[in-house]
Amino acid sequence: MPRLSKDQCLSDLKLRILSTALAPGSDLDETTLAEHYGMSRTPMREVLHRLAGAGFITTSENRGAKVASMDIGTMRTFFQTAPMIYANIASLAAEARTGPQLEALKDAQHAFTKATAAQDAQATALANHRFHAVIGEMAHNPYLVASLDRLLIDHTRLSQRFYRPANADEKMLIVKASDQHDALITAIEAHESALAIDLSLQHWDLSRDRMERYVRPDPLPVDVVSLKDRRNAV
Repeated sequence: MPRLSKDQCLSDLKLRILSTALAPGSDLDETTLAEHYGMSRTPMREVLHRLAGAGFITTSENRGAKVASMDIGTMRTFFQTAPMIYANIASLAAEARTGPQLEALKDAQHAFTKATAAQDAQATALANHRFHAVIGEMAHNPYLVASLDRLLIDHTRLSQRFYRPANADEKMLIVKASDQHDALITAIEAHESALAIDLSLQHWDLSRDRMERYVRPDPLPVDVVSLKDRRNAV
């Protein structure tokens, strides 16, 4: 591989983690990575530090760096937290979005529909990541966006299974997910916060069961309380 800048190396490692080319929990050897990207260990150490700060990897003095785990404890927290974060983000996005952000969201949806038409699971998962990241930017809330960014790492890795349908029914789920994206855009454009909440929860429910089966054959023993009956908490 030709020598890359630190930013290029960072982007490539993020892509490899999000696509699960680097498996959750796998070791990352600093020396091997530095040789692979054609850089010295000092800038590679900085790249790993930035990845750790963003939640893509974990580091420890004794064990070095590892790709962020997706063990049962992590996944329990993910499934409990995701609907609350997505609903709150959608509500704030509908209130605070700007015109340029709305155009960016439409561009992200265009990339999503193009990737689904090509049946490219990796491209679809990454386009979905961008779609929800733009909604996060619309919320203008650094506390929630920090949580969203971390959630999207695991959501994108889990969704690799969702975007590889095994039958016609599963293909229809992807079509429905795209339709829900379009509906979310319409709700956010119209400043319809309550509708954006409902749509984001429906969107979460659509893929949740499939993502749980990625973790293990049976659904996780997690009871997620629907926010539809708790709008006062949003």
